[in-house]
Amino acid sequence: MPKFAANLSMLYPEHAFLDRFAAAARDGFRAVEFLFPYEHEPRELAARLQDHGLQQVLFNAPPGDWNGGERGLACLAGREAEFRAGIADALRYAQALACPRVHVMAGLVPDGQERAALRATYVANVRWAAAEAARQGVNLLLEPINTRDIPRFFLNRQDHAHELVQEIGAANVQVQMDLYHCQIVEGDVAMKIRQYLPTGRVGHFQIAGVPQRHEPDLGELNYDYLFGVIDEVSAACGWDGWIGCEYRPARGPAAGGTSQGLGWLRKWR
Repeated sequence: MPKFAANLSMLYPEHAFLDRFAAAARDGFRAVEFLFPYEHEPRELAARLQDHGLQQVLFNAPPGDWNGGERGLACLAGREAEFRAGIADALRYAQALACPRVHVMAGLVPDGQERAALRATYVANVRWAAAEAARQGVNLLLEPINTRDIPRFFLNRQDHAHELVQEIGAANVQVQMDLYHCQIVEGDVAMKIRQYLPTGRVGHFQIAGVPQRHEPDLGELNYDYLFGVIDEVSAACGWDGWIGCEYRPARGPAAGGTSQGLGWLRKWR
């Protein structure tokens, strides 16, 4: 049976961030993820998790100047010191929150540069970060993201991500397989689940409806079918990870909007 984690950066927008933990627990979630924890003290977040019986399963390492448009530092030459400081900060939070996974955002391809020229920097940075994370028992995730939502993002395709994981060669580096991004860039989602999940290189799934990024039962993807594929393949290969609900509720910040849109989830409990 698939296990679902509420993404608190997107779900329950009618509540202040720290109040979203309680809202997720009330709806029966047992795990959460979010983009970034760094505006809050680790002990404050840990208390919310404990108070509501929630497990933290994922968050992102610092992305650089997010408000200024940066989307990660891993591929950017000359930013290595900042990248390393960000990984240290992420691992501090991971320890405090007992979180086993951290997503390392790849970054944007600078104007006038080719993606291939950034590969060596990316591999070296992630390889260094993996060694640091391994000391804490933390896995690092690499996520292909579509270029419609984030133009010029370094990593876009599942095959590219898996090639990089193999090149980096660290047992604690895996792929974050977001089916929303995968559908937009590549399609053929069910076959990609069947291809990649048995490899052991998929550490986490995320979902959203395509194209509006609303609830998974809205849009062109048949998630009931895809959850069945994940269940079938997981049973065969022993995968026991989480599926992050990283979507924007169609009802927006209306009171109870996220909860009202969870009909799709109740079928899988």
